[in-house]
Amino acid sequence: MSISSAAGRVGRLLESAGRKVVFAESCTGGLVSGTLTKIPGISNYHCGGLIVYRNQTKTAYLGIPKKLLEDPGPVSREVAELMAMGVLDKTPEADIAAAVTGHLGPNAPPKLDGLVFVAVAIRSDRHPRVNVRQLRCKKQDSRVVRQRWVVEQVLEFLGEELAAGAR
Repeated sequence: MSISSAAGRVGRLLESAGRKVVFAESCTGGLVSGTLTKIPGISNYHCGGLIVYRNQTKTAYLGIPKKLLEDPGPVSREVAELMAMGVLDKTPEADIAAAVTGHLGPNAPPKLDGLVFVAVAIRSDRHPRVNVRQLRCKKQDSRVVRQRWVVEQVLEFLGEELAAGAR
C-alpha cells in the first residue's frame, strides 16, 4: 500500500468511526502527521501531534522517565508505549494516538540501526489499550527511504487498529 493510500484509508476509518487521532513522533519528525494533513477535511479528525526528537523533549513533553531513556533506551517498546499513552493523556479530545520512535541512521549502533517501534493507544472506559509493533528497516536503504517506509508502516498499523476497533 502506498503512503497516500494508507493515509486515505486512515482518514476514511477515522471519519466512519467518529474518532480523533493525535501523534507523538520521534524518528519521523512529524512526517506521519504531515502526511495525514494532506487529506481534505482531516481537521475534523486530526487533533495534532508532538515531535519529540530528543530525549529531553520526550521527558519534558510526555513525562518519559529519564531512567527509561537510559535503559532500555529511547528506541524501545516501553518508550513507544509511554509516548502513545502520554500524548493521548495530554489530548482529551483524541481517542486514539500513534507514536513512533527509532534509529534511522546514519551512524547508528549496529544493534539499533533501522530499529523502530510503533505504538497505537486507544482510549477506553478503563485504561487505554496499547499495541506495539517492532519494525526493522532494510540496511541498504537511505535515511529518506527509511523514513518514508516507516511513515507508511505507522499509517498501515493505525489503519489496522482503527479497523479492528470498528468490529
